[in-house]
Amino acid sequence: MRAHLPPSARWWLRRLMLGIFVIWGAATLAFIGLHLLHGDPARVIAGGGGMISGSSVRLLAQINREYGFDQPLPVQYGRFLGHLLHGQLGTSYQLNQPVSSVIFTQLWSTVSVALGAAVLGFALALVLALSSAGRPKTRALLSTLELVAVSTPSFWVGILLLAAFSFRLQWFPVLGNEGARSLVLPWVTLALPIAGTLALVMRDGLERALDQPFATTVRARGATSARLKLRHALRHALLPVLTLSGWTLGSLLGGVVVVETVFARAGIGQVAVTAVNGRDLPVVTGVVLLATVAFVVINTGVDVLYRFVDPRLRTVPQ
Repeated sequence: MRAHLPPSARWWLRRLMLGIFVIWGAATLAFIGLHLLHGDPARVIAGGGGMISGSSVRLLAQINREYGFDQPLPVQYGRFLGHLLHGQLGTSYQLNQPVSSVIFTQLWSTVSVALGAAVLGFALALVLALSSAGRPKTRALLSTLELVAVSTPSFWVGILLLAAFSFRLQWFPVLGNEGARSLVLPWVTLALPIAGTLALVMRDGLERALDQPFATTVRARGATSARLKLRHALRHALLPVLTLSGWTLGSLLGGVVVVETVFARAGIGQVAVTAVNGRDLPVVTGVVLLATVAFVVINTGVDVLYRFVDPRLRTVPQ
């Protein structure tokens, strides 16, 4: 049956199977990791630790029976996968709310930070690469600044921005999620390392493209340097940038956790940290699955863009 499938269908089928495997692997690692941590999930559900009385022992035993914590680990894992297959993420141990509600009430706060930082980072990288490609002195200066941006930890950048623009100049709020102004510093904190990384790669791709024979032909036709870069060279420089963009967008999920902590913003990052500390397996699993699905979708989108940017890939046998 596979032989009768068209190449595009086989490509999508492979991507689907790979995505399912990655999501299963991420969920399994989350299950194992939470069970390796010290602590009793029954106590989390019951409301914490403290002295254990006779009634507390009976309560913990009842919770263990209801949630199946007294079952062997393979049995718990099988039931865990069964619930996921039916789309049941369960109820938060700590909040006693559906996991989907816990996650989606905080989702937009995290998405607004991640998407804004990604757009700003790519725009800065584009400006830096286009303005310095083929200009040795400008390239040397901007490359140094880009390396500094890439190598500086995000939390340190965030603290410096807070000290300068919130505490001293008071241009932006110090903490919280109120208004568009509260997004500016988190965006810049995450965008700077993205811009530095993408600009380095994009500039190298542009300069290689500008040395190709087609660039000489375009110059001979009287095209300006800006037109040559934007209309011709940039397209050739985008493939390595797209590869790095997929990884960068995925890594944003980790960076958002740091930013939400530094700027005291509510979001998925804070939900994940609280859930891990409290051994709240359903919430941790939900966050891990959300991040994994986002990573799979992003990388699939990057592969689709590959085929759009470089038409030769559409004719490669699948």
